[in-house]
Amino acid sequence: MQMREAAERILLAQTLEEKLHLPPALEHGVLDDSPGHAITVPDTPGRPEHLMMSGKGVRVSFPSVNKLDDEHERGKLLHFLANHELLAAELMALVLLRFPSAPAEYRRGVYEAMREEQMHTRMYMRRMNECGINFGDLPLNNYFWKLVSPMETPMDFVTRLNLTFEQANLDFSKHYAALFRQVGDKSTAVVLEKIYLDEIGHVGHGVKWFRKWKQRGSTDWQAFKTSLTFPLAPAKAKGIAPFNAEGRRLAGFDDDFINRLDVCEQSRGRTPVVHWFNPNSESHVAAEVSGQRFQPNRMESAMECDLEMLTLAWCRKDDISMLRQHPGNEHLSYLKRRGFELPEFFGRDLCKNRKLGGFRPWAWSPETSKQFAVHASQVSANVPWQWRESLPSLWLSKEIGLQLEHELGRKSESGVFCRDVPHAIDTINILLLSGDVLLKAAHACAGRGHKRIMIGEPIPEAWIVKRIEKHGGIAVEPWLERVHDFSVLYEMKSDSVSLIGMTHIENDAAGRFMGSLVCPKWGSGLPPNVAKFLFSDADITTLYGETIPQYFPTLLPGYVGPVGIDAMVYRLADGRLGLRAVVELNTRMTMGRVALELHKKTEPSRRGRLSILRKKDLSESMLSTIYPHDINNRITFINNPFMAREFIAQWEID
Repeated sequence: MQMREAAERILLAQTLEEKLHLPPALEHGVLDDSPGHAITVPDTPGRPEHLMMSGKGVRVSFPSVNKLDDEHERGKLLHFLANHELLAAELMALVLLRFPSAPAEYRRGVYEAMREEQMHTRMYMRRMNECGINFGDLPLNNYFWKLVSPMETPMDFVTRLNLTFEQANLDFSKHYAALFRQVGDKSTAVVLEKIYLDEIGHVGHGVKWFRKWKQRGSTDWQAFKTSLTFPLAPAKAKGIAPFNAEGRRLAGFDDDFINRLDVCEQSRGRTPVVHWFNPNSESHVAAEVSGQRFQPNRMESAMECDLEMLTLAWCRKDDISMLRQHPGNEHLSYLKRRGFELPEFFGRDLCKNRKLGGFRPWAWSPETSKQFAVHASQVSANVPWQWRESLPSLWLSKEIGLQLEHELGRKSESGVFCRDVPHAIDTINILLLSGDVLLKAAHACAGRGHKRIMIGEPIPEAWIVKRIEKHGGIAVEPWLERVHDFSVLYEMKSDSVSLIGMTHIENDAAGRFMGSLVCPKWGSGLPPNVAKFLFSDADITTLYGETIPQYFPTLLPGYVGPVGIDAMVYRLADGRLGLRAVVELNTRMTMGRVALELHKKTEPSRRGRLSILRKKDLSESMLSTIYPHDINNRITFINNPFMAREFIAQWEID
């Protein structure tokens, strides 16, 4: 029998009996001396009417463990798997007919695998029938066919079917075989165990030829990544099941490939939201206000690169985090062992033909709007996080917080926004009559761009002139004796404002950010006297839960995204406590929000602390004791401390 004859029957036959009729094994006289001409890819393989595939086939959800003992649920799962095995046999037949001049040894391996796929289909059908479901009772999708059949070379087939879909089955078949044994269904378990062993051989055959055909000098991982085009990606080579490193080693993959694949992710159905860390957003706005181009200094540049992994906090697993620098496979493995679900990581060269679920940058500043503009048309129309122009400069300045304070009628502890030098000096002189004064550049951030003037000191006119020229204004505020700092975190939607949590802020004596503390009950992080003052005298429950959110729609019209208020308890001259209700209003992500999201993802029943450390303060011996080996340690480094230039984000569980 000619190999071509068997392939034609499996691909084109209109009856299931013909398609699943086993041709002879290679050792029983199968010939390949008349492979014929390459065929044109048919729109669909030949099938009886009740087994025709649809591009709109239903998505089958695998039954949960507690449903595996339900016959009907098992039948649904087996029906889904039988279609995959039949498709694999048809696609292998297509390879033999599309590439008659492929190496004889390769074709022989494909032929044997094709016969095994026929047998797999028959085994699934037998168990499916025993569960009361016939092949064709449920809709069948054409996903495999649509993505694999357009192959231009045998290498395309190897990477798409063997190294992607069949590799993913190494996870699925092993895991579900064990689950079926647990519920006492040994018959289905035996089928899956047999298929798992065969799948190792199929993937191993693919690995062998992949290495023969890949570009010389490239690693397996590099070659695999570059060989796939969207919607295929390396993450598709993992099943929705525990990652099976052992099976991949048996198939011939090296540890580098296995480790990289383990931490590689891509959305599996939900359109991904793109996240981007741009902590210098206020500086970009200041540059635009002054008509200049922002050039980050060494520390600003280090902050962008070192802390961009903080997007891990507010990303979901199916999202995309855009990074300037990959954190390294070892660090991603470390984070995964710590219990973090990883998003898909992308460089700034975001795919231009991929549907997106929106954009969630740190802030909508000028450079972010420009960067995402080329991808605006890729965002689904029905999602809230559409591309937008940069926020008005007012919304990323100290002035917006002062406006909110004045709306609340809280001018006594508030400040004045000054756009010219004479106004600033007059305001400073008035405030100095009562105590020290704090100056803040309009677009300063995290305590940078602040200056304290103590009674008796000269007014720093040169500093004021420079900041007004660069930022368009400064806030002049009374210096308050700080007792406790906290943040109140909101999410604005098009039709509502939600208070999502509160955190405690840890600042140094100059007001520069050091960290955020998150408690299961926010009030438990307060000294008793401060808690009594805030909840009783200041009635912060009403203030932040009801009063302040009412001002957001008119203060920030059309805005959708995170909002944070930094607030402060301070001590009055007579020793009583006072509340500076709005120290700052931040129309962007904040470190408090990052800490809150990290807390939700780790151990929300315990206290968590986000600290931004300086790398120079950590010794190599200190790092070696907690990174990356001791996975039970209470400290997690969010970014790779060995790759960091200046800053390390540390998450600590008390």
